[in-house]
Amino acid sequence: MQEALQKSIAARSEQFTRERIIERIWARDHTVWRPDPTEISNRLGWLDVAHDLHAELTELASFASGAHADGLNQVLLLGMGGSSLGPEVIVETCGPGSGVAAFEVLDSTHPDQVRATAERLDLSRTLVVVASKSGSTIETMSQFAWFWERISNGRQFVAITDPGSSLEALAHAHGFRTLFLNQPDIGGRFSVLSHFGMVPAALAGAPLGHILEDALTMGDRCRSSVLAENPGAELGIFLGEAALAGRDKCTLRLPPELAALGSWIEQLLAESTGKEGRGVIPIDGEKPLPADVYGHDRAFVCYGDSAEAGELERAGHPVLRLEAAGLGGEFFRWEFATAVAGAILGVQPFDQPNVQEAKDAAGRILGGDAPSAAAVPLEAVMDEVNAHDYIAINAFVPRNAENIARLQAVRDTLVERCGVATMVGFGPRFLHSTGQLHKGGPNSGVFIEVTQPAAEDLAVPGKPYSFGQLIAAQALGDLAALAGRGRRIARVEGIKALEEWIASAPQFD
Repeated sequence: MQEALQKSIAARSEQFTRERIIERIWARDHTVWRPDPTEISNRLGWLDVAHDLHAELTELASFASGAHADGLNQVLLLGMGGSSLGPEVIVETCGPGSGVAAFEVLDSTHPDQVRATAERLDLSRTLVVVASKSGSTIETMSQFAWFWERISNGRQFVAITDPGSSLEALAHAHGFRTLFLNQPDIGGRFSVLSHFGMVPAALAGAPLGHILEDALTMGDRCRSSVLAENPGAELGIFLGEAALAGRDKCTLRLPPELAALGSWIEQLLAESTGKEGRGVIPIDGEKPLPADVYGHDRAFVCYGDSAEAGELERAGHPVLRLEAAGLGGEFFRWEFATAVAGAILGVQPFDQPNVQEAKDAAGRILGGDAPSAAAVPLEAVMDEVNAHDYIAINAFVPRNAENIARLQAVRDTLVERCGVATMVGFGPRFLHSTGQLHKGGPNSGVFIEVTQPAAEDLAVPGKPYSFGQLIAAQALGDLAALAGRGRRIARVEGIKALEEWIASAPQFD
């Protein structure tokens, strides 16, 4: 690790010890981050929620086995951001357990993806989980309206929400099978160890006991005021100090058994730290390059004693090596680290002030008020890529295996030829994840928005707009929000158009 960064990490550790930062975090002292307690004091329930959920293991197991005994052996989760990414990671890591025929996560408003998800399920045997902290998430409630029209049996629906939300009232009115009221003092992206993560995990047959026990073990370790023995503080200080030193591209090298964790870490870091012109920029799933090719804006988090980590260190890049602590342990480690990194960067890690910009723009568009902002040509935007920038492909297309592979291939070309960090996000789900960073973080992003009209549109029951109109408004709204902040953004219609541009552009010959 660079000598200057090592010194800044050591100085920060001394400050944390002197100012008792770890003890103050556990005491829920909002002044660690801000003098004003707003959206801090009521957002720290994640510190202890694993203990509370561990006491509900028997109840959660009984709920899941009862649903399966009634023939509901397929599960569909409707949610966005923190309500969907955590469960998705758990299912992809642990796999659906015995007796679970299918587990689908729908976090898209693209008509083709909504239809394809429904076609993969036998709706007569499907339990639909509607998850929304606010209870009014437009994507989730639009999806609910569509599936309710096709199932219309409250016994096949479960809600997870905060007390007093409109979703709580809807669950009662429609006779939902079960209503889980989550602790309201937990923000969405910190909610994986709460009901938002553990209820879907129980339905998927995941090993809840192991997940929560690993989280509790890590939580105990993260109480240590001896920072060398505190895995969350060690990671958070590394991330924060690296970002302050210009090494703000946190490049993840996850082991195969934790590969799915990357998309969850991406949201946690991006939405928590990407504000006020600062932020840790998480880079997940990027094609590895030779160590000496990377720029001086990278910091690497690697697991285990890998050969790549050694090569990166020899090339002068900061590398933090971690030992895997189980899925629950990693959830808590990264949550604690994110809170620590936010304190170092001087940002409030529990709010998301810029997420609303794209939502508001989409709402105006649905109301008939089209924005005047327009994307510039792709070649013009790509000519403006600088050494410490990152390129983000924001694709409002169905998230399926084919499109993931095609966009990953484009990403591979971009990172090889441009030499900068890259990310790929599928809309609208990335709006609840990296979208905060794109607008509120450093102005170092170069954005390529990809749109794709649906093969056949779908109506949203009870609404004056369709799914096709909704996702089109969300794409245009995000473009307008980015352009309004002076971000560099191009727009292309269809992945094929992007592939063809890559194939024909002189700099990619």
